[in-house]
Amino acid sequence: MKKITVNTADAACPCKLSALAPEAVAALHTVEQATGAGNDFLGWVNLPSSISEAELADINATAESLRRDCEVVVAIGIGGSYLGAKAVIEALDNAFAAYLPAQAGAPKVLFAGQNIGEDYLAELSSFLADKKFGIIVISKSGTTTEPAIAFRILKEQLERQLGKAEASRRIVAITDEKRGALRTLATSEGYKTFIIPDNVGGRFSVLTPVGLLPIAVAGHDIKALVAGAVEMEELTRSTGEDNPCLQYAEARNALYRDGKKIEILVNYNPKLHFFGEWWKQLYGESEGKDGKGIFPAAVDFSTDLHSMGQWIQEGERTIFETVISVEESAHTTIIPSDNDNLDGLNYIAGKRVDQVNKMAELGTRLAHVDGGVPNIRISLPALEERWLGQLIYFFEKACGISGYMLGVNPFNQPGVEAYKKNMFALLAKPGYEAETEAIQARLK
Repeated sequence: MKKITVNTADAACPCKLSALAPEAVAALHTVEQATGAGNDFLGWVNLPSSISEAELADINATAESLRRDCEVVVAIGIGGSYLGAKAVIEALDNAFAAYLPAQAGAPKVLFAGQNIGEDYLAELSSFLADKKFGIIVISKSGTTTEPAIAFRILKEQLERQLGKAEASRRIVAITDEKRGALRTLATSEGYKTFIIPDNVGGRFSVLTPVGLLPIAVAGHDIKALVAGAVEMEELTRSTGEDNPCLQYAEARNALYRDGKKIEILVNYNPKLHFFGEWWKQLYGESEGKDGKGIFPAAVDFSTDLHSMGQWIQEGERTIFETVISVEESAHTTIIPSDNDNLDGLNYIAGKRVDQVNKMAELGTRLAHVDGGVPNIRISLPALEERWLGQLIYFFEKACGISGYMLGVNPFNQPGVEAYKKNMFALLAKPGYEAETEAIQARLK
């Protein structure tokens, strides 16, 4: 069976990895048996294999309805409520999809609610003014500030353009099953709804309707995506050395304990940029607590070799790299020969661009390892739904194992609330009177 593979040969020394193997297996059992901290948020562990054909059919039917009626669909959410979908869509779409002519039944998927940018929302509203658009709003509570602002603005615009009844047919809510502001609104307005499972946290939710519906609206095969995740779910139950999640979790924890505090996720395909953004949230929010945690960073090579390459090669030796390598490109582009050869490139004439890219990858990995930067390599057969499904589940499972090895609860995020409390106090939100008074006194 084709699958993603993990190579740790250029990472930690074998003796350190073997020493951590029993600890990693124990952490795997903690994840699988739901016996550790945060075990009420482990619904993602068996999620892929539990998704029914009927559920996928319902998501696909809803996606087709939006594709039929809309030129643009705006997915509103923040954090895990948008990053997973964005990562998969960017990886699978034509790189210039935003500039291609609109086609009937193939709406553009845009995102809102992931920031509080006034210009962003104003310009989005202006763009949508003459468009047939729909909304997918994603929030368990319906009160998270960033998506709530975006939804209020865009819902009002959609109702103004279409009338309330027709607007309600173009809005899909993905929210809590029974409670919350968005659930109440969706019930009263008759929106089509999907449920965010109570036991699946936002950063682990890409294989729920949170990610699957926008991905389906973008025209991609969610059945193949889920099938890939099922394959990885089955593969990573093993406690043997063939379990890639154990390999990855062991290597990164060995490196962390050896003083490597920063992990840089590297890709050599620009379509994986937002996959790096999704990965940063997954690992940063899961492990960064209790004064612990590897700092997750991401770069796009070879682009960032011309900006970050010097620091990575010769800067402080507190870093290691995890390289996602895509084995096969979707297209073939041959470098032509040129009679004048002023650029000196005739020595690679006749080669595929991807051959050059692969040598850039290999040369960089060798240089960085020689420069004291350990490397982990993750090999992906191609940028296709099946392999991305495998990769998503691989990183999720490895994250749970790695977090327990680190000694933290990988499934909470108490630190996220700190900025919200200050923001609410500064905005004089009802119920925050004491905090408002205290923060105003602090700022005098």
